[in-house]
Amino acid sequence: MQRNKSIQGLRLFKESLPTKIKKIITKKGDIYSRTLDNWKYMVGDDLFKVCFPKSYRKSNIKGKVLNIMVKHGCEVDLEYSKQEIINKINYYFGYEVVENVYIRTFEDNIKDKIISKNKSVTKSKFSRKISNIKNSKLKSSLKNFEKVFKIK
Repeated sequence: MQRNKSIQGLRLFKESLPTKIKKIITKKGDIYSRTLDNWKYMVGDDLFKVCFPKSYRKSNIKGKVLNIMVKHGCEVDLEYSKQEIINKINYYFGYEVVENVYIRTFEDNIKDKIISKNKSVTKSKFSRKISNIKNSKLKSSLKNFEKVFKIK
């Protein structure tokens, strides 16, 4: 005999979302976006001025890797802080998001271009998937949800 489960009262928000929407929200883009939003806390004021996270990637040899762009001449400071940054990021997310950090240097003028490009790609990807949803109430709720979490 099969029984239908019914829950009286309030349900958790995550249980009320369709599975496709859950996947969109929990993808790596969310981790990168939250890392960008909290970068100053994770690295401190001094390093915040000279470096920023470029991307996450998964490597078979090195595991989960965070690429960090650092201003030319400040690589040594970041090199000494690598393990502390890894620990803070993993502590912030509550599980192991990063195992290793790669450092890339840049000239002073490209920092804003790379960050704005990465954020716009993430936003357009989520916007396209949200626009494909047929339920108008759910679609408008997710657009408002997107604004709250500053996916810009």
